[in-house]
Amino acid sequence: MQVGYSAEDEAFRLTLREWFETHYPRFKAGWPVPPDPNELAWRRAWEDYVCQAGWSGLGWPLEYGGKAWPLTRQAIFHEEQARIGAPLGVNIIGHGILAPTLIHFASAAQKARYLPGILANRDIWCQGYSEPGAGSDLAALATRAERRGDHYVLNGHKIWTSFAHIADYCFVLARTDPGAQRHKGISFLLVDMKSPGVRVEPIRQITGEADFNEVFFEDVRVPLDALVGEENGGWRLAMAAASFERGTYFIPRQVRFTQEVEALGRLAAGISREGSESALQDPHLRREIARLAVDSHVLRLKGLRALTHALRGGPPGAEGSSTKLHWSEAHQKMMNIAMELLGERALQGPGPAGADPAAALWARDYLWTRAETILAGTSEVQRNILAEQMLGLPR
Repeated sequence: MQVGYSAEDEAFRLTLREWFETHYPRFKAGWPVPPDPNELAWRRAWEDYVCQAGWSGLGWPLEYGGKAWPLTRQAIFHEEQARIGAPLGVNIIGHGILAPTLIHFASAAQKARYLPGILANRDIWCQGYSEPGAGSDLAALATRAERRGDHYVLNGHKIWTSFAHIADYCFVLARTDPGAQRHKGISFLLVDMKSPGVRVEPIRQITGEADFNEVFFEDVRVPLDALVGEENGGWRLAMAAASFERGTYFIPRQVRFTQEVEALGRLAAGISREGSESALQDPHLRREIARLAVDSHVLRLKGLRALTHALRGGPPGAEGSSTKLHWSEAHQKMMNIAMELLGERALQGPGPAGADPAAALWARDYLWTRAETILAGTSEVQRNILAEQMLGLPR
């Protein structure tokens, strides 16, 4: 497990670090109000800024306006952007999943039409996969696209669709041959979210936010030239799309996890318990924070292993399930400890005078982490994958 950053890569890291340390504080200072790190407008504005500065299409071929960086330099970019505290963008799906899929499978006309909008961050994309009856079991999807002359008629219901309420386009898996076997008869369609018959209903989360949505397609006309690849060949594209972010996907989350462990230690050190003793003197609490520090180190090693495997051209494996499971459950444990430390301060919220903004952010993140063992594959599904593919246990 040797990623092998070269001297040139480390020099490149310093160049990137200087850029982020110059531009991000300047951008942040120019924001009219103290930025909420989870506000979509703030996240989109920073993402636009980065793309306009030319930091997009990192792994794309030069012919499509990309930089053709190797994975090592892409990893360094994500590490340095996360290290400075910059927010995750809102067009992650467009940049990280759809664009590589189009580069590998789309027609020349489709690439010319859609890639420039992603590169400039002008067009936001969402992913139409999960359905009320087909979440973790994606092959059970029921959304249908019926071919009629020069177009498809799309009908169905997608759920948990991130950013659908602000998206310009959606790439949709739909069944084009209802008589085919489960993984067959599915096609990969590019759908304009402004098309008549597309309806988006936000799902209000426990945090009060509404980043997830239900999307209803009711007799939506989709041109035949919006089909990527072959009709009924969409499953292969969906599986390929899922593999494109491996090696770099968890890097920002791992960096953020490490920063949060350090912040948790500072929080504990600043809270007094009986007498004047710091909460950090509690042996149980010290042990739990130490375990989280170990989790942080192990998650970094897992990330380096995934990057090394990708650099060697290996196929995606069950190791990704191990990382996702480990990260989501450790992150929940971290937030549980934060709530124990904060006590009633966590209930104040950000609004009332005298409320603690930092405590409000910890409380928000605690609520958000409840979803992390569900999204991107539930913990139960991840354990099944590990049991079957790594331990060789029967289905």
